[in-house]
Amino acid sequence: MGIKIAPSILSANFAKLGEEVKRINNLGVDYIHIDVMDGNFVPNITIGPGVISTIRKYTNLFFDVHLMIKSPGDHIESFINAGADIITIHAEAEVHLERLIRKIKSYKNVNDAKKKVQVGVSIVPSTSPGVFEYIIHELDIVLIMTVNPGFGGQEFIYSQLGKISVVKKMIRERGLKTQISVDGGVSLSNAADIIKAGADILVAGSAIFRAKNMKKAVNDFKNLSL
Repeated sequence: MGIKIAPSILSANFAKLGEEVKRINNLGVDYIHIDVMDGNFVPNITIGPGVISTIRKYTNLFFDVHLMIKSPGDHIESFINAGADIITIHAEAEVHLERLIRKIKSYKNVNDAKKKVQVGVSIVPSTSPGVFEYIIHELDIVLIMTVNPGFGGQEFIYSQLGKISVVKKMIRERGLKTQISVDGGVSLSNAADIIKAGADILVAGSAIFRAKNMKKAVNDFKNLSL
């Protein structure tokens, strides 16, 4: 299977967010990545469940809602009800991580009652991949942050390629279907290295939304894994 592409709406035009989501819908992408920031866990504030619920009607694509917030367990139900297909939480933001993972997985998907909500866990660049040792079998996605979260348009941190490889080895040794998503500074200039390290999903913001031709940008990313 080829690489999956998840445009991050953090780089979209928020004044025309519904139109931007509709435009993504016709690009052949696989997910829409939605960064939720609380100004506490990270130094920025973005959107909440109300906005997610509003843009949900513009597409049937999977919504990966990335909660960069403190105490995520207090808010997951509202994001699930808003239309999240995947809830990704930060290992650094939750003490009882395994319990919250199980809680998220217990919810039905409001977009398809036959399915459960999927769960991802993300780590920032300074966090060791060892945090996944006892939870990776529970996860649908591992999200490796390749910038320090909080703002779009940052420069990719190349030391994280080794971390991606470590997590990929962990997944293969256990015979799991867990996918690795990579988020932060992803561009056509480094995507081949990211894919080689073991990524399954590329989260790209600026590289897609600020491209002269968004469709071509998506195709160029996908062609790297053919």
